[in-house]
Amino acid sequence: MRASRLLSILMVLQTRGRVTAEALAAEFEVSVRTIYRDIEELSAADVPVYADRGPNGGFQLLDGYRTKLTGLSTAEADTLFLAGLPGPAADLGLAELLTVAQLKLTAALPERARATANRVAARFHLDPVGWFRSAEEARLLPAIAQAVWNETCLEVHYKGRAGAVVRELQPLGLVLKAGIWYLVAQVRDQPRTYRISNIREIAERDARFARPKDFDLVRFWTRSSRAYEVGLYRSKAVLRASPSGMSKLDLLGSVVARAAAETAAPPDRDGWIRVVIPIESIDQAAADLARLGTDAEVLEPPELRHRIAANARALLRLYRRKRTALSGARAPQSADKAAQLRLPG
Repeated sequence: MRASRLLSILMVLQTRGRVTAEALAAEFEVSVRTIYRDIEELSAADVPVYADRGPNGGFQLLDGYRTKLTGLSTAEADTLFLAGLPGPAADLGLAELLTVAQLKLTAALPERARATANRVAARFHLDPVGWFRSAEEARLLPAIAQAVWNETCLEVHYKGRAGAVVRELQPLGLVLKAGIWYLVAQVRDQPRTYRISNIREIAERDARFARPKDFDLVRFWTRSSRAYEVGLYRSKAVLRASPSGMSKLDLLGSVVARAAAETAAPPDRDGWIRVVIPIESIDQAAADLARLGTDAEVLEPPELRHRIAANARALLRLYRRKRTALSGARAPQSADKAAQLRLPG
């Protein structure tokens, strides 16, 4: 731990120039006395670091001293800074390592490339989580990542659609999709995908496994995610949508919006447009299309049209019942107040 801190202090001094002991202590969460001991150890290792006294003083490296990193172009360095995602790194337990790695890279770059890389880091930030959502809790993620790295078998207690199950997995890789972590693991020689937040418990086995030499995580994820999207929509629905409804179809996803655009008929006399969209199921489509309100009417299939109408009637009954109950609850209070007003003064 101390060796890592010493190297990090060296990188900070090389990157920022003069830095006070207090600033270094705050950055590395140690005491000022510890920083002084670290500086003494760097000096003992022939690192030319010296101290300036006074209000503007601090520790500084001798002019011209720097580590070297060759073979890395400015564009490559920019890409490395752009690829640093602090949120996912923290999920994996790698936040500190990411910070140290970027610090080392910054210190080792030539002055001009360093300035460009810092501009990239200051101007671009990648946030993989969708709007109005938070990254799912992944408390087991660091341990799972360790098993992926060490090629160690895992026993997982997983909450699936059919209930809780226990599986022995050979973890092959981790994927972050729209703020959600997934584990790709091999089960009986077949790679499968598991949502990390649905894993309740894990137990690491002593047994190791041989990672398939021909397995490509990116290729598997691309193919399986596309197959999932295609297989998700098992039927179709015919809608009649207003101009406002057409603009709202984006709420149902890019696949639905694209299908609507490709099947759109010419507008009728009222400006409404007939479209055909893919649906997952009657229940799911009824819930999704409710978001369009009165800007869309289902023409087919009849089951979906009836389901939406039934949902609307149930909703109307609910609100009527609530209104009646609230009116009844307020009536006695009003009567009491009227009675009080009639009392003689």
